Formats: sequence, C-alpha cells, structure tokens
Amino acid sequence: MTGPDPEPDFDVDAMVARFRERAKAVRSRGVPPLEGADRRRFVERMQLDFQDFAMLGDATGALEDGVLVLRVDLRPPQGAGAG
Repeated sequence: MTGPDPEPDFDVDAMVARFRERAKAVRSRGVPPLEGADRRRFVERMQLDFQDFAMLGDATGALEDGVLVLRVDLRPPQGAGAG
C-alpha cells in the first residue's frame, strides 16, 4: 500500500539546497563553553551533523512515481589518491 502523492509543488532542489545551508550553518557554529567529555561529545555531534547535511546537500534528487530518490556519489574525486 502506498501513501498519497507528495505535494505537486514539492521542490526537490530547494530541499537539497536547505541541507547545503544547514551544513554551512553547522560548520560556522561556535562551540559553547564546555569542558572535557561534554565538549568532545558536542564536537563529535557537530562533525556528524555536518557530514550528514553536507552529504544530502551534495545529492541530486528527483520524484519518481511519488518516491523521493536522492543520489549521492561517494566515490573520491577523479585524480585523488595514488595512481
């Protein structure tokens, strides 16, 4: 059983752009005055948030038969690494 079709005005590109904006916001976010384990956890969370938002911000997306499809190329850039 499938759900209702997404809104006809759903903009996949705008959604992906919002993830890019979130990645930039996380990257520029300051670290509050925390110490020790709390600081480490906060920084780790920031790194994960940035990774997730940046990955989705790099996606190409489409609606295919009412299904949101995001494609993320995780291959290293050409010319990277030994060769």
